[in-house]
Amino acid sequence: MSTQVINLINNLNIKGNTVKFLDFFKDPSKVFKTIGIPILSIAIFLVIWNGVASQIKTSLGQVPGPAHVYQQIITLYNEHVEERDKESAFYQRQEKRNAKKLEKNPDAKVKIRPYTGKATFFDQVITSIVTVITGFIIASLIAIPIGIICGLSTTLYSALNPLIQIFKPISPLAWLPIVTMIVSAVYISDDPMFDKSFLTSAITVTLCCMWPTIINTTVGVSSIDKDLINVSRVLRLGWMTNVIKIVIPSSIPMMFAGLRVSLGIGWMVLIAAEMLAQNPGLGKFVWDEFQNGSSDSLARIMVAVVAIGLIGFMLDRIMLLLQKSVSWDKSALIR
Repeated sequence: MSTQVINLINNLNIKGNTVKFLDFFKDPSKVFKTIGIPILSIAIFLVIWNGVASQIKTSLGQVPGPAHVYQQIITLYNEHVEERDKESAFYQRQEKRNAKKLEKNPDAKVKIRPYTGKATFFDQVITSIVTVITGFIIASLIAIPIGIICGLSTTLYSALNPLIQIFKPISPLAWLPIVTMIVSAVYISDDPMFDKSFLTSAITVTLCCMWPTIINTTVGVSSIDKDLINVSRVLRLGWMTNVIKIVIPSSIPMMFAGLRVSLGIGWMVLIAAEMLAQNPGLGKFVWDEFQNGSSDSLARIMVAVVAIGLIGFMLDRIMLLLQKSVSWDKSALIR
């Protein structure tokens, strides 16, 4: 295909998308429904929040309204910038010190010490996101194969279903002490690759969020159209080929429904586990602010609450986009 043809196709795609974009704004009712209603609902919520907060006083002062929470967001960002500046200055001082040392003695051994400053709010956010994604991926790698096997074999389903139903309702608060003790006993190293706190939180997330994926995958696989199963038998497809070509594509909608629920549960479990075990993350930030008891603590906790909600929402949207990209049903709407 020539370069002119490719450029022509690209121009047509751009023009087509532009026309669709402009057509969208020609319908006022559609614009109001898609953009206006969400903005209006958020505005009403903020007004109600501000009105209710002004009427409630606690031992730490008045419950923070939206303006106070916004001020703390700015404060937390400034604290993050200051901490990064301190970190940069810390490493610069080491580099200058080591350079002088090597200038006097080229064979001298130099060492870069890690910065051990206080983790900022944004550091805690990143820690929690990395932890929940790690636990979720491990859970998915375990749950999806188990769900496929249970959906294909009624015998294995009968054998595993009692265990699934027993372990499914166990609270993360029950798993956490067990996981903490096992990790402390087993994970012993002079130079560990991961912190024990990270492993404890990730494994706890894994244990609590794998069950919805197992159950939904099992249901999705067991409800595959019988015609597809017959086609597989006629073509004499091998077990693995049947799973890859027919089973997984047909059960993707139910599988992703389980994955979305699992990720949401994992995110909630992680915050609780971080609060209880004092592991780094948003949960620890909330608990530290609660223990701090300053006049700004409530507002900072509210910032964390808003961040937890927004991150949970974004994780769910990402899963929906991923589902739409791999599912055969391209007409699926993002809801």
